[in-house]
Amino acid sequence: MNVLPPTLRLTAGTVVSATCVVALLYFGREVLEPLALALILSLVLAPLVRSMTRVGLARMPAVLLSVALVATGVGAIGAVLFDQLVTITRDLPQYRKAIKTKVANVRELVERPISRIEAELSAVAPVPAVEAARVRRGNLVVTPNQPLPVEVRTPRTMKDTLGRVINLVWGPIGEAGVVLILLVFILLEQGSLRDRLVRLAGQAEVSRTIRTLGDAAQGVSRFFFSQFIVNITFGVVIGVSLWLAGIPHAILWGVLSGVLRFVPYLGVLLAGTIIAVFVAAIDPGWSLALTCMAIFLAFELVLANFIEPKVYGHSSGLSPLAVVVSALFWGALWGPVGLLLSTPLTLCLVVAGRHVRPLAPITILLGDAPNMSDAERFHQRVLAGEADELTKDARAYVRRYSFARYCDHVLLPGLRMAVSDLGTGAIDKAQEARMRAVIANIADTVASASDRGPRGRRKQVALLDANIGAHLRQMREARSGRWQGSLDVPAGSIVLCVGLPSERDEFLTELLVRALREGEVDARSLVVGSPLERPEGGAPELVSTVFITYPRQDNFDAWRAAVAELRADLPEALMVTVLLPYDEQLPKRALVEAYVDMILRSFEEGLAFVAPDRSAPARPALTPELAR
Repeated sequence: MNVLPPTLRLTAGTVVSATCVVALLYFGREVLEPLALALILSLVLAPLVRSMTRVGLARMPAVLLSVALVATGVGAIGAVLFDQLVTITRDLPQYRKAIKTKVANVRELVERPISRIEAELSAVAPVPAVEAARVRRGNLVVTPNQPLPVEVRTPRTMKDTLGRVINLVWGPIGEAGVVLILLVFILLEQGSLRDRLVRLAGQAEVSRTIRTLGDAAQGVSRFFFSQFIVNITFGVVIGVSLWLAGIPHAILWGVLSGVLRFVPYLGVLLAGTIIAVFVAAIDPGWSLALTCMAIFLAFELVLANFIEPKVYGHSSGLSPLAVVVSALFWGALWGPVGLLLSTPLTLCLVVAGRHVRPLAPITILLGDAPNMSDAERFHQRVLAGEADELTKDARAYVRRYSFARYCDHVLLPGLRMAVSDLGTGAIDKAQEARMRAVIANIADTVASASDRGPRGRRKQVALLDANIGAHLRQMREARSGRWQGSLDVPAGSIVLCVGLPSERDEFLTELLVRALREGEVDARSLVVGSPLERPEGGAPELVSTVFITYPRQDNFDAWRAAVAELRADLPEALMVTVLLPYDEQLPKRALVEAYVDMILRSFEEGLAFVAPDRSAPARPALTPELAR
């Protein structure tokens, strides 16, 4: 039975701790919001501060200059936004006629189907007399006998208006000042803060704490700084495009687009919607609004799919669902500030969870990958029989690397896990049958691209139930012929892969053949001791290298006899074996070295050893003495 790791076991203490943390975040938002803003901004400005110190500035001038640049930029943007808002408020009467016309058109389009449905329902069920007697007056719906509500308003004085403006502005200005002060001290005391955190973690956790802080200080800060530059560029491009299109207040819409893009997913949609609504309101037709919307979407698609992956070099480290969930969580806790900080805060927690055990569940649940190796993912999917998903992943892996690397890092380690489960009885017969079929499908469909023979309809072979390697070999011989290819080839062009008559050896031999053939090597397989395995009159000089499977302790004597037979039949060929790191019950390496010319450590090394190098000049063939 699979048992959850200690980090994922749900206990009463865990629930109480999580509840206390959420309550602390909610009720302490007035203190934690500026602190979180300052910490995130310190990560954003860390690359800039490091660049200034690298050119010769001291720490304090570099910090003060960086913060001054940020404060100046934020102040300039705020002044421009305030001016644009005042201007758009003053210009609203000019757009009133167009706005009324568009609102009337939209209302007619919306109300027409509703009115038709209401008329059809009224024809079926007549409206009662009391309901029909209701009268709409402004925004109120009243009956003839219902008195109209009356609201008495006192006129506002200049003092009241000034007080409301001061209260409205003083809050953000005061919070911005607190954030700037915290930012300065965090940047100045960055080294001291790191030392304090290391001291707090204890001497036993120094290495882990240093790695965590290093990831946050370099990887996370680099990502935030890149995101900051990308979003500013996006806002500038949108503002310039709208200005060229003749849209009023283009600066406002550009700044709004750049700022809202920090809010994941929803921010871009909100910015595009606001711009589309404004353009539709000031233009009598719809063409200008549609054009601006197309420009906005085109820039966003290009930025998200082409520019950001090159600038960031990798994903944000969060899954798409985790980004949305984190936005909902932090938005519910801290409002608009939480929306802006949702991705940075969650990303910091995910990075910390890679090194801090109590935070590991956050990394597993919210990270872009579930903290699982490719071999572990293969093991789980092959037991589930997900042939299509595994084949798609294998093809993507082989396109990026090679089938030899796929065997070394994914297929064979994953099968090692499955064999361990099979030995303990954790795999039933149905899972074993699915596993064999999936492995055969992957090896045949992914690694057969180099086979030029006809590929007809795949037939079911009974050998699959007992020997996957023999099944794959028979399928390849059906395409390439009895001798797996023509014998009219140049001398030294064939690489022979040999194994003893066992399921393990035949499977490893067939995988190696397919890995080498994918690398355009004329590789062919041979089973020791089987009748009619060698063509009569075959020339031994055709074979340059013989790969023989690494022996096990229980078949070492048979393996040694096979090597001696191959030496006698192919005296000029190099004798090579591959020692896989995850194989078990093997004889000592010194015993095997006495019978072969070379011991390699992976299929990828075997491919590199025999694959032709077209860019290099021709080299003389190695003799066994030189290869040794």
